[in-house]
Amino acid sequence: MDVTVEQDRKFMRQALAEAGAAAEIGEVPIGAVLVKDGVVIGSAHNLRETSNDPTTHAEMIAIRQAAAQTGHWRLLDCTLYVTLEPCVMCMGAIILARIPRLVYGCRDPRVGAAGSIYDLSRDDRFNHRVAVTEGVLADECSAVLSGFFQELRARKKGAKGGGTEDE
Repeated sequence: MDVTVEQDRKFMRQALAEAGAAAEIGEVPIGAVLVKDGVVIGSAHNLRETSNDPTTHAEMIAIRQAAAQTGHWRLLDCTLYVTLEPCVMCMGAIILARIPRLVYGCRDPRVGAAGSIYDLSRDDRFNHRVAVTEGVLADECSAVLSGFFQELRARKKGAKGGGTEDE
């Protein structure tokens, strides 16, 4: 197996662990890991519900952590691993941080900005391009999200349903 493919799977598994941590606290299970020279310099999961801050996507938090750790806003020679294709806000931050490579698990057909709805990664109007690898552990990434939303729908349905058959 190619070293890059093996490494991509390794770090995507770490992003999946972050997604699991998000699900445990009721957040949409999306995880991100930012890596430089084989070392994680930022690792996060969604915190929008917890923080009441719409900008606390996993990618944004991981980018902030990495910039603080390196002391630079330019995150050159880094790879960002995310379980779900980034949105426009997160792709904007990836481009502005000069992150050269993005690896994501599954596509986001509603708001994806790295190939699904938009492709900001290759837009010639920006002064930075992002190499994108999609589909790494896609089934696992998709299953985490699907399972979370199925459970959420079941809980909502149960809450609306009222009593039990025994009443």
